[in-house]
Amino acid sequence: MAAPDIYDEDCAGRLIVITGATSGIGYETARKFASRGARLVTVNRNKDKSKALCEELKREFDITCDYLIADLSHLAEMHSIGHALAEMNVPIDVLIHNAGIYLSNKVLTEDGLETTFATNFLASFVINNLVEEKLKSQKQARILLVGSEGYRFAVWGLRLDDLNWNARRYTGLRAYGASKLAQLLTMMVFHNRYSGSGVTINAMHPGMVATNTGRDNGPLYKWYKRNVIDRVSKPASISAEALYYLGLAPTLAGVSGEFFNLTRAEELAPPARDKVVAETLWEISLEMGGLK
Repeated sequence: MAAPDIYDEDCAGRLIVITGATSGIGYETARKFASRGARLVTVNRNKDKSKALCEELKREFDITCDYLIADLSHLAEMHSIGHALAEMNVPIDVLIHNAGIYLSNKVLTEDGLETTFATNFLASFVINNLVEEKLKSQKQARILLVGSEGYRFAVWGLRLDDLNWNARRYTGLRAYGASKLAQLLTMMVFHNRYSGSGVTINAMHPGMVATNTGRDNGPLYKWYKRNVIDRVSKPASISAEALYYLGLAPTLAGVSGEFFNLTRAEELAPPARDKVVAETLWEISLEMGGLK
């Protein structure tokens, strides 16, 4: 319940990339960085909303804002964004993977992947792999994964033989937890690969905040979210403050492979620290993500 630590310095000229920036945490984070002078590139599904966001930020804060359009549940579009970022001729200072989804019922993507796993985990995994050499060549960058304490819903760990939920009964909470647990497991591998390069990767739980996550679910979930979850949730601007701190605070220079609850470092539960599972998941994810 503690408030996040605050970093008060401006970030004029820094380039910040944010996925899922047209609403919720991503929107507030874009506004926070823009208000302090950052240059922005956002990655979103909706072109009209992306254009409106950039126009709003340019008008209010007189900053540079561009956008890329992609549905990050689709493999081809994950690759498209990864290559676009890798080919940018300016350094990326902070890469924030915020795009996420919660589904009550199992839905498959056009690639035959379970949508929650593809969007919440595989997209950031693919993009991080494709930008790895660029970020290393810069010798300085921070990657932030907007994770969740919900990784604990995968209480027995990952079923590496059934990541697509073909052999088990699908539930929204367990699928969401599995996607966030997968993100934390591969973070360990990324941390090792980036060691000594000046590039760091960390994850953060954004707190209990009001967002549009789950808006595509049925009437029962929408009623529960509106009347229960949203009534006890805090504004998403709290998460934005935490991401600004994690992205820029000098006290975190060189800090990598950590999980933060807002800005407080937290020890992960055992399933998220299993190095053997992490290495196996890495290989499986390379195959699933078309990176072999």
